[in-house]
Amino acid sequence: MATIITGTGCYIPSVIKTNHAFVNNTFYGENGLLIHTPNEEIVEKFKDITGIVERRYVEENLTTSDIAAKAADLAIKDAGIDAETIDQIIVAHNFGDVVNGSIQTDTIPSIASRVKHILGIKNPNCVAYDVLFGCPGWIQGVIQADSFIKSGMAKRCLIIGAETLSRVVDVHDRDSMIFSDGAGACIVENSTDPNKGILAASVQSHCIDEAYFLYLGKSYHPEGAEDTKYIKMKGRKVYEYAIKNVPLAMKACIEKAGIDIHDVKKFFLHQANEKMDEGFIKALFKLYDIKEIPKNIMPMSIHELGNSSVATIPTLYDLVKRGHYKEHQLHDGDIIIFASVGAGMNINAICYRV
Repeated sequence: MATIITGTGCYIPSVIKTNHAFVNNTFYGENGLLIHTPNEEIVEKFKDITGIVERRYVEENLTTSDIAAKAADLAIKDAGIDAETIDQIIVAHNFGDVVNGSIQTDTIPSIASRVKHILGIKNPNCVAYDVLFGCPGWIQGVIQADSFIKSGMAKRCLIIGAETLSRVVDVHDRDSMIFSDGAGACIVENSTDPNKGILAASVQSHCIDEAYFLYLGKSYHPEGAEDTKYIKMKGRKVYEYAIKNVPLAMKACIEKAGIDIHDVKKFFLHQANEKMDEGFIKALFKLYDIKEIPKNIMPMSIHELGNSSVATIPTLYDLVKRGHYKEHQLHDGDIIIFASVGAGMNINAICYRV
């Protein structure tokens, strides 16, 4: 028995926010002191490090569950299935439905339950639940679906990654420029085709020193309200943690699958930082004593879409599948790697044969 992806879909918000839009922001450091570096210089350095030129924000009238349902609907149509035959709806997110103008998160009822409601799925045996696993949440949802399918407890699952991070950022924090909104979804099903599907997965959680690399904290503005919390990140520590551990997780996944690294055609990595993702690939190939990295092995969407957390990988995969990036093509039999890092402490990877 194999678990295969039979349909994909994504929702890319229409509001485009370029780097130039941050030039008039007032940035403070973690210590609450004004940063005197000219904003033009801050923005340019930011682009050089992350690769981000612009990002997408959701329209004011939409929530995380709304855009999750839009991506899900496209994946269902792409798979050509009856939504009533879905056994599980798994939604990965971090902050739930955040009302525009407020950073209060709303997760009751669960986002998955809301998506099922929006889609109008009546089947009570379709179980809807959320996954909170940081940026690797969508991959984790796929891993869980694969386990349920291979155990015989499910035959068809809908996995969605959706987030509206623009509503939980501190505009006085330079890291706010990284985050964006979006949703990506896929349908996975059981198959008897031995030449396709999920070959292996690897997952790790580091919760000692790394547990609070990402957290909710007050605004860096010295007069910010103490009881209003925003997403905060210890960027340097996250980078050092990720660059050390993500290549090891990918190598472990490749070895579990019993394949040669030369057989991997594409790496679909969480879109958080262009230089970091390039570092992942270089470090991975170095573990195999390979100096020359194949060209066009790593699709990137971060330049135009920013970091939409759980949505980056399913969105990127859907865009590549639909020919959005001409230099990246997928063919039957291709072996690809999905890999992500997030929440400051979670890492996972999937080896998949298209």
